[in-house]
Amino acid sequence: MAAATVPGPKAPPGESGGPAASALSMERIQSLTDLADLEAAYSRLCEEEKVVQEELDALLEQQSTIENKMVALHRMGPSLQLIEGDAQQLAGMVTFTCNLAENVSSKVRQLDLAKNRLYQAIQRADDILDLKFCMDGVQTALRNEDYEQAAAHIHRYLSLDKSVIELSRQGKEGGIIDANLKLLQEAEQRLKTIVTEKFDTAMKQGDLPQVERFFKIFPLLGLHEEGLSKFSEYLCKQVANKAEENLQLVMGTDMSDRRAAVIFADTLTLLFEGIARIVETHQPIVETYYGPGRLYTLIKHLQVECDRQVEKVVDKFIKERDYHRQFQQVQNSMMRSSSAEKIEPRELDPILTEVTLMNARSELYLRFIKRRIIADFEVGDAMASEEVKQEHQKYLDKLLNNCLLSCTMQELIGYYITMEEYFMRETVNKAVAMDSYEKGQLTSSMVDDVFYIVKKCIGRALSSSSIDCLCAMINHSTTELESDFREVLYNKLKQGFPATTFQDFQRGVTSAVNIMHSSLQQGKFDTKGIESTDEAKQSFLVTLNNVEVCSENIMTLKKTLESDCSKLLSQGFGGEQAQAKIESCLSDMADVSNKFRDLLQEGLNELNSTAIKPQVKPWINLFLSVSHNIEEEEFSDYEANDPWVQQFIVNLEQQMTEFKAGLSPVIYDTLTGLMTSLIAIELEKVLLKSTFSRLGGLQFDKELRSLIAYLTTVTTWTIRDKFARLSQMATILNLERVTEILDYWGPNSGPLTWRLTPAEVRQVLALRIDFRSEDIKRLRL
Repeated sequence: MAAATVPGPKAPPGESGGPAASALSMERIQSLTDLADLEAAYSRLCEEEKVVQEELDALLEQQSTIENKMVALHRMGPSLQLIEGDAQQLAGMVTFTCNLAENVSSKVRQLDLAKNRLYQAIQRADDILDLKFCMDGVQTALRNEDYEQAAAHIHRYLSLDKSVIELSRQGKEGGIIDANLKLLQEAEQRLKTIVTEKFDTAMKQGDLPQVERFFKIFPLLGLHEEGLSKFSEYLCKQVANKAEENLQLVMGTDMSDRRAAVIFADTLTLLFEGIARIVETHQPIVETYYGPGRLYTLIKHLQVECDRQVEKVVDKFIKERDYHRQFQQVQNSMMRSSSAEKIEPRELDPILTEVTLMNARSELYLRFIKRRIIADFEVGDAMASEEVKQEHQKYLDKLLNNCLLSCTMQELIGYYITMEEYFMRETVNKAVAMDSYEKGQLTSSMVDDVFYIVKKCIGRALSSSSIDCLCAMINHSTTELESDFREVLYNKLKQGFPATTFQDFQRGVTSAVNIMHSSLQQGKFDTKGIESTDEAKQSFLVTLNNVEVCSENIMTLKKTLESDCSKLLSQGFGGEQAQAKIESCLSDMADVSNKFRDLLQEGLNELNSTAIKPQVKPWINLFLSVSHNIEEEEFSDYEANDPWVQQFIVNLEQQMTEFKAGLSPVIYDTLTGLMTSLIAIELEKVLLKSTFSRLGGLQFDKELRSLIAYLTTVTTWTIRDKFARLSQMATILNLERVTEILDYWGPNSGPLTWRLTPAEVRQVLALRIDFRSEDIKRLRL
């Protein structure tokens, strides 16, 4: 026991406390006297010994791996020494190359600097020589009156570097250079004076070649603005003279001339074409000699003269056409309801056409100007900042929007819109008042007349090329159709479809015969009441057709306008909001078309309730007078002599013949659909009031199939859905026993969708006299 407690060798100083070091010191072990403590210490030391042994085993297992790695490291030693030598050699080469490159680049920089200085010296020498050459050349050119060459020398002098001149003045020949500079400056002023005087003389004489000759010299002297201003003044005089000549021709035009109605529009056209021709002719000269971006200045001066001439033409137009008085008279007519002072719409027709033509020509001219200026700015502003581009755009917008031409045309169009609205309203009222119907036609004359007028007014506004004018007239047309014209048709339909004795043969033949008999006894036959009734019926049917055609015409007009407006916008007319404005107006037209459709539906409902329902309902009620509680003998008799359905079909055929002849196919088809729905509802009502035997149910099934077959031939609508409930009732009435319904109900229904509720199924089953109520109640549906 004592030997087991002997500790191992003492750990060297500094190595205690490692992973294998014992937690029990030698002093501690020697101080133990209790057997339990000694055994605990012994156990603890055994565990620590075991751990240390495991660590030693692990280290011994790694010995071969570590030895292999050490051998590999020893083998790599010589290779690493070679790599180190190569790396040092490479570093030396890189350092050498770097130093060499630095030396070469510094020498290149020195050569480049020397070259630049040499070029500068040569340039300065050339400039000094040019200065002397310019001085000598300008004197010679002025003596020879070679102003182009003199201007070229002055332009070269003005292009010289001022610092070179100052540097030259500081040299030994500074006095001579000062004298040369003074002579050049005097020559510059002298040449400017000469060119200005020569230009003014050529302009007074109207000598275009000389005008263009000196116009080209101004930019060489740095007088860009002055040259453009003087040249514009000359061009403006040409424009004014031609415009005055054209205006004199207008005043002498014979009113019988075929162009007399649009002579003022033609005058404006000639004015715009003249200015456009000037711009096209002289734009290359301006761009070549004055540079890009200068065309705006020329056009700005021309536009001032254009505004002046437009004002003269428009004033003459207003005076000769009495435009303001007619507008005032139209305004008064619209405010007052009396027809005595109203102006005849036909008098406005030519003047309205001329105004739209004048505006169209103005819009075309302004679009041409805008396109030319934008193209010129784009070239000049290719390297400019965004601020400069925006500033130029503002100049252009101001020129186009604030010029007198735009303001004058806006004023004329403002008057035009009011007068065109009056023209449309009065002409539509006339068309309604003169409405007539020709036999064999489905619609009356006013529908075609009204839409011809509306299309004419909108088309005239469209021809003005003004989006605002077009939108205004579309809105006025929409209002006219929606409020006034729709109201006319609504009032006609409101009178209703008259019920006459001739509609119901079963009830009314006797009455008609009595009327004729009494009339003949008096020695005459009064047909006035019959004719007026027939006219009222025909009027109602024609009005229905009119409403339907109106709805279709509005949608056709909308599609046409969409195409026309798209072409107008693609040509560059209108601003940023033009597309949105047009779409809004056209959407309103679609809404009006829907309102006409609603009115048509109201009229059909009225026709159905006043002309069809009062006849169909009694015919269906006759079903109750035919017994369906029948046996074999009666069933055979019914088969030979149908008691109800064939006569019902004949009555329907006779009644619908009148409507088929007087209504359009679409309306007739819709009316037939309403009648079909009415028959299905009313027949279901009388069915639930009847009683059936097994053969009676079979008879009803045959009658229903005959009715459905007939109705299918007179309409394009699918009617089986409307008779689905009745068909299912016929199926139920044909059952042999009550429980047979379960073969068609619930999970056994297959593709059949039942339209009847369980309560309604029981109600129909109860119509069979041979089905017991107890059996019906016991059904689990």
